[in-house]
Amino acid sequence: MEQPFLSVIVPAYKEGDRIGRNLLEIDKYLKGKDYTYEIVVVVDGSPDNTAEVSRNYALQIPHLRVIDNKENHGKGYVVRQGLLETNGKWRLFLDADGSTSITHLETLVPLFGTGCDVFIGSRKIDGSFIQVHQPKHREIMGEGGNWLIRIVLGLWRYPDTQCGFKVLSDKAAKAIATRMVVDRFGFDFELIVLAIKLGFTVKQLPVRWMNEEGSTVKLTGPNGFIQVLIDLFKTKWRLLTGAYHVREYYQEIKAQKETS
Repeated sequence: MEQPFLSVIVPAYKEGDRIGRNLLEIDKYLKGKDYTYEIVVVVDGSPDNTAEVSRNYALQIPHLRVIDNKENHGKGYVVRQGLLETNGKWRLFLDADGSTSITHLETLVPLFGTGCDVFIGSRKIDGSFIQVHQPKHREIMGEGGNWLIRIVLGLWRYPDTQCGFKVLSDKAAKAIATRMVVDRFGFDFELIVLAIKLGFTVKQLPVRWMNEEGSTVKLTGPNGFIQVLIDLFKTKWRLLTGAYHVREYYQEIKAQKETS
């Protein structure tokens, strides 16, 4: 099977009522392009009909397939799964609710192959635009969380690590996703800091973003703000103790160069 140019990964949980609209938008956009692609919905043990709805859309969208996890593990888990189980030369993941449109690829694709392996959407840099804001209390929590992430992990240049629109080359996806361990919403900053530590160039992309109701983000619980903070400090600890095996990665690269 020929490697597709692009894999689009759509992590989904309780999205049965709205995922269809986004899948049709993704397919409509990609059908007009001259590169090959696949669309993969990764269902995170959703108790509703997300998997069934997605499979029904696969009947009319030729390049769509569904990975249906029976148990809920978290967004980080299914994004990691999607990055490793897709085949594209470039691998994009975006939110099932359509808060960041597939059309942002228009400015991204010309940059593929120019020396950058990781592109991340940002709602906090020049050129970005928030069409519909989150409730004020969530914006305040998010702003505080972003500052803490930047301080703890040294990600000063990245004011928005949590935007759900990111693209990785196949090489970066394999190297990063095989080291990621955060299963919940803290996976975004883990991905970025690992990309940097592994030597990949990371570029930020301003996005047009629209808040969609139905988010599962809360203060407490497995998807809560407190859990994100716990995962933040655990990520820092893994970096300090070498648990991500970054040094081994560079040793592998060196060995490959010596034998080639």
